Amino acid sequence: MASDGARSLSNLTSKQGLAAPLRCTQRRGVRAREKLAAWSVTPPQYALLKVLWDRDGQSGAAIGSRLVIDSATITGVIDRLEEAGLLERRADDGDRRVHRLFLTARGQGLQEPLDAAMDQLNAEVRVELKGQARALWDGLRRLGEAGT
Repeated sequence: MASDGARSLSNLTSKQGLAAPLRCTQRRGVRAREKLAAWSVTPPQYALLKVLWDRDGQSGAAIGSRLVIDSATITGVIDRLEEAGLLERRADDGDRRVHRLFLTARGQGLQEPLDAAMDQLNAEVRVELKGQARALWDGLRRLGEAGT
């Protein structure tokens, strides 16, 4: 028997197709860029910062793996965050080939305002999706878990 979340997601896709959720996702990306622009941070940079706020001192490879971002792309994101003074690279004590990423005081100080901006965006999305938000989040979470 299908769960309530699966039935809700099925209802969403069967009644409206995927066009409405995809348009919402596109608008969310635009709104995320707008909300983060005040701090000169992009959505991929925010994602990397979020991982470091959770656990500082990870390697770029580990973060890229967690965010499912290839090494060339994650290196560019790291470079820009380092240039902005939000993180620094340090050689790993046990393996000099590995560089660990650490937030600077400025990078740590952005957690509250950036999380608040993204919380506002998530509230906007919930309003836009009306009663279908839970089904969409559940479906996206299941898709993400299936890929890990």
